[in-house]
Amino acid sequence: MAGDFLGGLGGLMKGLSGFMPQDDPAVKMMNSQTEVNDLKNQETELYSQIGRMVVEQQGTSAFGDLGERLKLVQLNLSAAEAKLKAVQQEQEAAQQAEDEAAEKATCPECGAQNADGVKFCQECGAKLAVEKVFCSNCGAENAPGTKFCGSCGTKIGQ
Repeated sequence: MAGDFLGGLGGLMKGLSGFMPQDDPAVKMMNSQTEVNDLKNQETELYSQIGRMVVEQQGTSAFGDLGERLKLVQLNLSAAEAKLKAVQQEQEAAQQAEDEAAEKATCPECGAQNADGVKFCQECGAKLAVEKVFCSNCGAENAPGTKFCGSCGTKIGQ
């Protein structure tokens, strides 16, 4: 993450150095430092790719404690990714519930926002969306006010 920031800063500095006198020693120093940093980043990325290839060929056991540490990091990474995915799904569900609540309170005629539980728009009087009723037995959708499920006959509201 810090590398991304510094890499972005280096790109910004490289772009700005084009507006500065190229024979200025400070500009030469900055350009040289940027070049060195870019090459170090390329080298690190290549080492990373080579290391992955070697581990795929030889396995982690060939590297003793480092291999064990790598396995532990990979296990922790998998757990952290699963946790992140769960949090993302939770956030998406919360956002969907919020969107559905806002949709129920929005008038289909004039677009006005209404308070929860209001059946008619407080701005224009149009009927607002009515909550869907689902059968607890078969899950079928039924019209609001229905007393028995149209699909399986189960009493609605039990």
